Amino acid sequence: MICWIKSLEGNPSIRLSVVLLSLFSFLNGAEPADTNYVEAEVPEYRLPKLLKSDLRGPEFVKNWYEKRRPELQALLESHIYGKTPSRDLGPFQTRIVDTDPQALSGSATRKQISIIIDDAQQLSIDLLVYLPNQADEPAPCFMGLNFYGNQTVHADSKIQINPRWMAGKSQIGIKNNRATEATRGVYHERWQIERLIKKGYAVATAYCGDIDPDNYQHDFTDGIHPLFYRDDQSKPDPGEWGAIGAWAWGLSRILDYLIESESAINAKQVAVIGHSRLGKTALWAGAQDQRFGLVISNNSGCGGAALYRREFGERIHHMIKPVGYWFCRNHAEFAHREQDLPVDQHMLLALVAPRPLYVASATQDQWADPKGEFLAALAASPVYELLGKTGLPSPKMSAPNAPVQGTIGYHLRNGAHAVTAYDWEQYLSFADRHFKR
Repeated sequence: MICWIKSLEGNPSIRLSVVLLSLFSFLNGAEPADTNYVEAEVPEYRLPKLLKSDLRGPEFVKNWYEKRRPELQALLESHIYGKTPSRDLGPFQTRIVDTDPQALSGSATRKQISIIIDDAQQLSIDLLVYLPNQADEPAPCFMGLNFYGNQTVHADSKIQINPRWMAGKSQIGIKNNRATEATRGVYHERWQIERLIKKGYAVATAYCGDIDPDNYQHDFTDGIHPLFYRDDQSKPDPGEWGAIGAWAWGLSRILDYLIESESAINAKQVAVIGHSRLGKTALWAGAQDQRFGLVISNNSGCGGAALYRREFGERIHHMIKPVGYWFCRNHAEFAHREQDLPVDQHMLLALVAPRPLYVASATQDQWADPKGEFLAALAASPVYELLGKTGLPSPKMSAPNAPVQGTIGYHLRNGAHAVTAYDWEQYLSFADRHFKR
């Protein structure tokens, strides 16, 4: 153990966090035995080339949007997330379920909207929106999916409790795979609704299971996938979307609604945000849909912001058995073979360019490989710079709680896998910088 501790690099608090986390995992069997948390054991690797030419200026811009960017998106579709079917199900009907112009002690207008995807299958996205009442002009907006229903993001008693299936989590009030009244407001810290409203931001959120249930027994017979099947199809083809692709599709449908129907929201200033697997989703949504004005990844790790080739923390073979349905089936071909992937996550982050991108890590979340998240953001920076932006302003990973913000922002927060008030302080500062200049 002593030799192992000495082999770790970086800030002492990070080394201690790694030791404690790994010891806990060892004693509790919480993570696979082959999980690597030793920086010295990261293999030598070479990232696939982000750019294939030495073009600069207008020639680069033309080549990026017309050739290289589509190539990278196609590679990420084929090998990681799957291709989103091209069938257009819209336009969707919407129904206003509830409006209260004096919500949150009069500071906000609360709206609850049902976006009806398929009435016959009873599929709808139940959207919760808070609008700041003090805004003199259309407000910028933070938008993202939640894990256990809209009622978890705030204790507001008027938020409808989501009736759909949810993964069992009795400690927050999920019973028999359904949310109960006890779930109300349990994840309020992750959303900081009053704080956002006070700063002049709108908030929009929906339960990811409205789009596709996050069920470990996933067989693609529920959620939106069957709406896109051919007559002879019962599950996505190997190169077609998994749950992350479906959730990202849902985020774009929510954005459709905000653009078309919410004049109180500035449609060009919608920040898509996600934590953990929904952080992966926010990145994929922002990469595909360039209407999102800003993209935030919070602790998204493997399959999100972290580089696969570091083989640090979570890896592909760790995900395939329990949550392989998040990705396309082709992704399983690279279990234990990260070095053979034709892409890596710096390419995903580069697809957000030139729009603002924020990547956040946590010291105790080594499973998500904070250093790999930072290095991916750094490796995406050349595209930002060639498009006339600043990219990540420092080539050196910052110490905990010392954020850096260019057009790409990054911070490593002390603490565990979560979204905290500290994280939101940075996201608000970053959004102010880019939306309220």
